[in-house]
Amino acid sequence: MGRFLELFKPISRFIPEVNKPERRVSFNAKLAWTGLALVIYLVMSEIPLYGVSMGPESSAMLTYRVIFASTRGTLMELGIGPIVTAGLIIQLLAGARMIEVDFSNPEDRALFTAASKVFSLAMIMLQSAIYIISGAFGTVTFGISILIFLQLLASGIIIMLLDELLQKGWGIGSGISLFIVAGIAQRIWWDSLSFIPVGDGKRLGAIFAFFESIILGEPIWNWFHRSGGFPDMIGLLTTITVFAVVIYVEGMRVELPVSHSTFRGYRGKMPIKLLYVSNIPVIFAYALFANIQLGSQLIWQRWNRDNSNFWLGLLGTYNRSERGLIPTGGLVYYVTSPGGIEAISTDPLRVIVYILIVVSVCLLFSKLWIEVGGMGPEKVAEQLIQSGMQVPGFRRSKGPIESLLRRYIPTITILGGLIVGLISSVSELFGVFGSGMGALLCVSILYQFYQVIIQEQVEDIYPFLRGALR
Repeated sequence: MGRFLELFKPISRFIPEVNKPERRVSFNAKLAWTGLALVIYLVMSEIPLYGVSMGPESSAMLTYRVIFASTRGTLMELGIGPIVTAGLIIQLLAGARMIEVDFSNPEDRALFTAASKVFSLAMIMLQSAIYIISGAFGTVTFGISILIFLQLLASGIIIMLLDELLQKGWGIGSGISLFIVAGIAQRIWWDSLSFIPVGDGKRLGAIFAFFESIILGEPIWNWFHRSGGFPDMIGLLTTITVFAVVIYVEGMRVELPVSHSTFRGYRGKMPIKLLYVSNIPVIFAYALFANIQLGSQLIWQRWNRDNSNFWLGLLGTYNRSERGLIPTGGLVYYVTSPGGIEAISTDPLRVIVYILIVVSVCLLFSKLWIEVGGMGPEKVAEQLIQSGMQVPGFRRSKGPIESLLRRYIPTITILGGLIVGLISSVSELFGVFGSGMGALLCVSILYQFYQVIIQEQVEDIYPFLRGALR
């Protein structure tokens, strides 16, 4: 056990946690706990923060809110952003060997979990303070600031515990994934079917605006495209297309035959999906971009409002408008979505740089995640052997199986990171509902939930397969 983790031993007993179930939880009970966690999240998303006066917000932050299950001006103001950021930091530290942890050691695993919670609490407090100091809630007194801080801290702890509740075995999947897909589904539904009138004189929902354009006798192009960034039919059709593409790509895989060393009659296939690392890299990428924007806004508000400081301008420059702070330069300008189709002709350089940055960061996190997430060839080979599985035609030892896996996993990791990076960045240009990354995450998470549900049902029928399936 490393010295770093030992620092958390004295405080681990004071950190709130959810205990693992003492016996296996039935499938129906897991569904009930998962539903309860979702209801709590949705209720918190509707409860406004006391003492808050909200000003305008940039459209870039709206994209991040969809991704991080955040609702402006409510108890879910921070969403899952702090937890994802904390997870990103501690996984990077573990991947860089700055944290020595043996995941086969129960004590190390417990202390690593405690360290993750401490990092999450620290990020909740840090982001809460940044929001207050940067003026995101308007001008507030010191007393109201403390009250807002406490509300955000309490709601952040609740979300952290709900996520742990599901991951400890009480529910299905993870709370983070559940809240993400709930927020994205809400946004897609709202952008498609909202009745609320907006600035162009039509309904917000793209479907209603489409029929209104036809009734008003507008040009055909206006039936599908709307200025002002409002949802339109191009966005809806792109959303449907992205869903279809991701569903197709999710089904692409390499299947290796496996058998059980003890139960001779059992034979099956171990799938290695094209999207091997799933949506983890793109979540981490946009968590990084969101924190760059949050930090740059704080620095700009405090020390560079006139955009005169060259060095601070390298991080980001802004113009204030009725839509909030609009990035105009610096790093934040190129890690923020350039907008709709118009951006291709008005600022093609920004579009190209944005796509390259998203794809590059996704590739980086894909390579990193297979190492720190126990998904590399070495770890997978160990897991197969420990679960009693073997690959027919290969000796039941680590070396040959690892060599076989190395033919596929590194290449598929690169291809998967490239695909998710391209889908999430390019689809942004066509106004996909819930953002390009949001659509990607929604499909991937729903597909994962489907797999977990099937796995739970198989484990109930064939208990001896639990080790192999996990």
